[in-house]
Amino acid sequence: MEEVIEEGPWLFQGQPVVLQPWEQGMSLRRQKHLQVPVWIRIRHLPMEYWTEDGLSAVASGIGTPLYADKITKNCLRLDFARVCVMLHYHSKLPKHLIVLSPILAEGKEVPIKVDIEYEWLPLRCSHCCSLGHTASACPEMRVAKQRPPLLCMCKNDSQRRGENWGTS
Repeated sequence: MEEVIEEGPWLFQGQPVVLQPWEQGMSLRRQKHLQVPVWIRIRHLPMEYWTEDGLSAVASGIGTPLYADKITKNCLRLDFARVCVMLHYHSKLPKHLIVLSPILAEGKEVPIKVDIEYEWLPLRCSHCCSLGHTASACPEMRVAKQRPPLLCMCKNDSQRRGENWGTS
């Protein structure tokens, strides 16, 4: 189960499939997704940030850090760190972050630009402000379109009738 969740997010027909462990009393209704987990790759990360606290600090510049993959945790691949973060609908998606790296010989901190790559990004709906679809495919828009027109009897309703109304 952990491997399935760690390898995600999964897409089915271009839509995210959100997986979470089963809990008693859990609702199976379709929910509005305001946040979604996304894997990011952090490139050019200074070595002092290759710790749980360091990765978490950098990833928090993108979203809420959830976990790093096993290869990153064990420092088996050093060209990028792979971290899963929870993105909110309103999250900004920077392509770069600045981290401070100490220069050991001089005792100073130097700003270093790290590059951020998103392995996948969710669609965003500007109509209902949720993730997973665009406004053109919004379920709320479809419901509004399917509603029948509202009709009412007006006092001057006889004015809208044709001349032959009621005669046959």
